[in-house]
Amino acid sequence: MSRVRVMTHGRPVETHAALIQLARIAVEHGVELALDFEETAKHGAGGPIKGVAFDVAGDADVRLCVTLGGDGTILRALRTYARRDVPVLGVNFGQVGFLSSVEPDRMREGFERALDGLDVLRLAGIELESLAGRHMALNDVALHRRVGGRVAELSYAVNGEEVGSVRCDGLVVATPAGSTGYNLANGGPVMAWGVTGLVVSFIAPHSLSARALVIAPEDALTVHNSSREALALAIDGRPIGEVEPEEVVRMRYAEGIAALVLMEGSSFYRRLREKFGALSR
Repeated sequence: MSRVRVMTHGRPVETHAALIQLARIAVEHGVELALDFEETAKHGAGGPIKGVAFDVAGDADVRLCVTLGGDGTILRALRTYARRDVPVLGVNFGQVGFLSSVEPDRMREGFERALDGLDVLRLAGIELESLAGRHMALNDVALHRRVGGRVAELSYAVNGEEVGSVRCDGLVVATPAGSTGYNLANGGPVMAWGVTGLVVSFIAPHSLSARALVIAPEDALTVHNSSREALALAIDGRPIGEVEPEEVVRMRYAEGIAALVLMEGSSFYRRLREKFGALSR
C-alpha cells in the first residue's frame, strides 16, 4: 500500500477533525496516511484512526505529502521532500496561506487530483554556503542585525563583480515563490511564478539610492558582512546561525527542486489578489 505523509501545524485541535476526514478519503483510494513520531504525539492520544499509521519512521512508498497548516508548515514539507519528487498538497489552516493548494472545504478535490499527479508546480530554491554550513531555502535567506546591534554594512557581488555597498538593518534574498514574503515587506518586487532568478532587497536601508535587484538564475551571488558585529542568519524564517564580521555568504539559484500541488484555475495572480488584495479595486 502506498502512503501519504501528513504534516500539521502546532495547534492539533484545529486540524484533528480534518485529519480524520482525510483518512476516510485515503481509505477510499487505497492509500494510507503516515504520521511520524512528532505528528503522532499531536494526534495519536485518542487511539487508533482507521487509515492512519502512527509512529512511521522513514519515507518508503510515500507518494504525496499533505500539510494541514499555513505557509510555514508547507515550507517545512517542501524542504523535507526537496529533490525527492514527492509533491506537497497544502490545505490552508493558516492566516495567509499563499502557498496553500486548497481551502479545507476543497480538501477532497485537491487530494484526489494530487493522487492523480495533476497540476504540479516545480519551485526553485536557494543554495547557501557559509561558515554555518550548506543549506537550502525555498522562500528566502535573510541577514539582519541583532536586536540592539549596530547598523549593518553589507556589500554584495554578482559573479565576482561588486554591485553595491549599503548601510542597512539587513538584506533578503528571495525566490519567486518567496518574493511575496519578507522581500515584499521590504518594498522589493513581486516575482510571478514562472519567472526565474533571485531578488535581493534591503531591510531599512540608510540610503536614498539602494534599490532591489533581480539577478539571473545562472549568476552567483556573494554577500560580504563589512560590519563590526556578527549578523543573524535565517532561512525561510528559521534562525540557523550568524555571519561573522568579514565573512562572505555564497548563494545560487536552484531550479525546480520541490513540487507544489496547485488547483486548476488557481493562478499566481488570482492568489495575489485574494491573499493580499493587491489587485482589488
